[in-house]
Amino acid sequence: MNARRYKHLFGPVPSRRLGRSLGVDLVPYKVCTYDCIYCQLGRTTTRTTCRAQYVPTEEVLAELHEALTEPDLCDYVTLSGSGEPTLHRDAGRVIAAIKAMSGIPVAVLTNGSLLHEPEVRRALLPADLVAPSLDAGDAETFRRINRPCPEISFERMVDGLKAFRREYTGQLHLEVLFCAGINDGDEQVGKIRTIIDEVNPDRIDVNTVTRPPAEAEAKAVPPERLAHICLLLGAKAHPIAGGPEDADRAGPITAADLLALLRRRPCTLEDLAAGLRCHRWEAAKLLERLCREGKAHTRQQGEKVYYFVPEPT
Repeated sequence: MNARRYKHLFGPVPSRRLGRSLGVDLVPYKVCTYDCIYCQLGRTTTRTTCRAQYVPTEEVLAELHEALTEPDLCDYVTLSGSGEPTLHRDAGRVIAAIKAMSGIPVAVLTNGSLLHEPEVRRALLPADLVAPSLDAGDAETFRRINRPCPEISFERMVDGLKAFRREYTGQLHLEVLFCAGINDGDEQVGKIRTIIDEVNPDRIDVNTVTRPPAEAEAKAVPPERLAHICLLLGAKAHPIAGGPEDADRAGPITAADLLALLRRRPCTLEDLAAGLRCHRWEAAKLLERLCREGKAHTRQQGEKVYYFVPEPT
């Protein structure tokens, strides 16, 4: 897919959960209900619970209509990107349109903060897979990690997850992201397990900080501790493994293709090569030029180097 043609679509990107995922971005950069300390996109610039048409729905549908004619495009079409997708008031219409245009399954990656609203739950019902977040077992930890809008209480968020589970018949995957020294202790994990048992998701994705976070206090949990946490959370819990290592087939790419991905999420060289199905050396050559021109920057996270586009000023 030629990313230069699109304002609201990105990728396909290599997803650790969904294979090759074509992203649909329904809100401008960092419009979100949370300001999570671990967010790979940095601090939230507009924290809100106001649902609106943040980007033109007709533009999104036109881009999807064009992109989805390409064969073997992706494994999932995924509502995700620069902020919280359920803030767009036409999210349900977009999901329904994708289902009408293509047989490709639709996923929604959401923080789950608005699932207490009946209209949000109705909007997501046609999706094949919905993956909300649950990063805390109590109100204090919720406020520390997710830093929600004041009107979103921990109790309201949890009630929304339970209500959605009662109504939704697709695949519900809860993602729990652990930060070392904050929510990875046995007591906090036990509280999270209690909520998980009440929600009864189909799968639990256990994650930790891998890309450069918004706040330095958000640190990765070691793999052996994550494995223990999975045992504590039960048989449905799985650590999220690395994404695809190699591209299935190679094709020409441009600097614009790379920048379109990096504006939405920091990526390693391997991420970019897999997501764009290009040779590593081709991506590396373009990245070197973009860094030299100041259009892309690098940041070390553990043993990996991530490329990212500086935040707009």
